[in-house]
Amino acid sequence: MVDYYDILGVTKSASKEEIKKAYRKLAHKYHPDKNQGDDERFKEINEAYQILADDKKRGEYDTYGRVFSENMADGGQPGMDFNDFNFGDWDFSGQGGSAFGGDISDIFENIFGGATTTKRKKRGRDISIDLEIPFEESIFGTERRIILSKIAVCDKCKGEGTEPGSDFKKCSSCEGTGRVHETKKSFFGTFTTARECSNCFGKGKIPDKKCSGCKGRGVFPKKEEVIIKIPAGIYDGEMIKLTGMGEAISSGIAGDLYIKVHVSQHQVFKREGGNLIMDMNIKMSDALLGAEKEIKTLDGKIKLKIPAGIDSGEILRIKGKGVPSQQARGDLMIKVFVRTPKHVSYKAKKLIEELKQEGV
Repeated sequence: MVDYYDILGVTKSASKEEIKKAYRKLAHKYHPDKNQGDDERFKEINEAYQILADDKKRGEYDTYGRVFSENMADGGQPGMDFNDFNFGDWDFSGQGGSAFGGDISDIFENIFGGATTTKRKKRGRDISIDLEIPFEESIFGTERRIILSKIAVCDKCKGEGTEPGSDFKKCSSCEGTGRVHETKKSFFGTFTTARECSNCFGKGKIPDKKCSGCKGRGVFPKKEEVIIKIPAGIYDGEMIKLTGMGEAISSGIAGDLYIKVHVSQHQVFKREGGNLIMDMNIKMSDALLGAEKEIKTLDGKIKLKIPAGIDSGEILRIKGKGVPSQQARGDLMIKVFVRTPKHVSYKAKKLIEELKQEGV
């Protein structure tokens, strides 16, 4: 019995990507149009791929050793033949690593995977910047205005590329298609490729009179003010994305702006989740007898009552003075440390001795 896994040279546990990769390699090696091509071997490879690339058919084959799905009574339909494929419809203007400047992975995906070719929408370049803010502003949120130097839509023609009041005409270079076809040779054979028309920038039309501001491109370099709203409670290193605020591109969509926020350290406060943490030193007498202290929080000054008999290392909690959130605001956690005096007077020493006698 024919073993489809052996034909493709893969194991039964092979992933769909491994099966596709093996098929691509063998299909090109044994294609009848090649010098060392083998028509029968090529049909076997296609048949094996048609079965193993389909989850349902592969499941039937693994279970019963054959496939019961419709249209497979003849042992499988061969895959697409290179002779039936029109490469002139393809867009090879990407940034792939092929010999003809296109994205070779997209070619294989559509030839062997049966996908429908779609023209990709051009997209402008993303911009990434760093922004440092004080600790307090990271807690309550803030707003920043920055000036970016970037490629932006022309203010004069609003991205149309034509002088205001002027009209468009069909591009003579591409006959209004927006693409120019070229025939090139590669190790796969002769390919007819398509690239964006450099005369109309892919629009298929050119202005009767080009915009004087952008020379007909619709975009040009400029400085632009951007307002960045930083939400309350943002973490150090967190990223903010502003969609469409990156660089513009002719006949396409603008890229995005990414802002990485860096939060400065605070001399007093640290953050733990939704809570703020601070340390406070108190005198031994305050720890023994209790006291009332005025402390400065991020919301302003408040009075804190220290209970008598507090131990060093205990934590006092003030509700609702932490980090704001959509659910509820966190708390302020004050870690108390009892400060032991390094030097004591004779009078203080006698009093401490008396306390010692009392068992304190």
